[in-house]
Amino acid sequence: MSPVEGAIKLARYATKRDKLIAFYGCFHGRSMGALSLTASKSTQRKGFGALLGGIEHIPYPYAYRCAHGHTAETCGAEILEQLEGQIFKRLFDPEDVAGIIIEPIQGEGGYVSAPKFFLQELQRICRQHGIMFIVDEVQSGMGRTGKWWACEHAGVEPDILCSAKGIASGMPLGAIIAKESVMRWKPGSHGTTFGGNPVCLAAALATMDLIEDEYMENARVMGEHLAGRLADWTKKFKIVGDVRGRGLMIGIEIVRDQRTKEKAADLRNAIVDAAFHKGLLVLGAGENTIRLSPPLLIDQEQADFAVRMLEDCVREAEKKI
Repeated sequence: MSPVEGAIKLARYATKRDKLIAFYGCFHGRSMGALSLTASKSTQRKGFGALLGGIEHIPYPYAYRCAHGHTAETCGAEILEQLEGQIFKRLFDPEDVAGIIIEPIQGEGGYVSAPKFFLQELQRICRQHGIMFIVDEVQSGMGRTGKWWACEHAGVEPDILCSAKGIASGMPLGAIIAKESVMRWKPGSHGTTFGGNPVCLAAALATMDLIEDEYMENARVMGEHLAGRLADWTKKFKIVGDVRGRGLMIGIEIVRDQRTKEKAADLRNAIVDAAFHKGLLVLGAGENTIRLSPPLLIDQEQADFAVRMLEDCVREAEKKI
């Protein structure tokens, strides 16, 4: 069972409410409850019929494409107004909402970071109405951004936190972490067939020791190094619209025209394919973004190789327009 499924159950159990709010562009998983929260690609939902009811989605703050022209620090105020002025008044009474779930940095959605103030205000709204503030750190957690959790950069403390992927260095393990006041369900209320697998737990403990001792700091240092190497790419390349991220979670958005910001999925895909043939594995994220998400133990030589190869690939793709 995914940690997001557990978070849905815990939020409902702890609040005795049933409504949930998530964000467009989010990816929370493919099991039925998590899929009901996911709003990344319609193909992920296609063919599965009715999903979990009582879920509403609202826009995610996307500074590069902010409809109101805000910066990365200020984008999202109107979304919070929509939540309180529209969702809470026209759809869900806040006293019926069990939880609001957010990725502090959207992964599948394009490596888009929520501004600090947005997460802080979202936490305030949740506290005000007794709503569980749920943070999905499956992709952004475990030291990847230079801190244990990406939400720490905003100074917020979720009621429920979801972790997986990097928690056990590839061994199948997920976890929900919650305050003692929230994690009050009785024995038998929640469980999984493979929960508490001793081999996976041993891998997680060893992983956490390594992250704490050296790799979280390495993610911060190497992330700053990569960010510095990529800082001028929007000036150097006509097809690079935005470079963003934290630590070793960096997104490079590829566009056909910097002025119109037209998305160039075909060019992004060509860059990913070309990089593969040069010995560099990168993935797409969102419709037109390249995600850089290397192992936390990456060193400077490897980081510089990645930048050189990717630079060649972007240059080749740019020639196509």
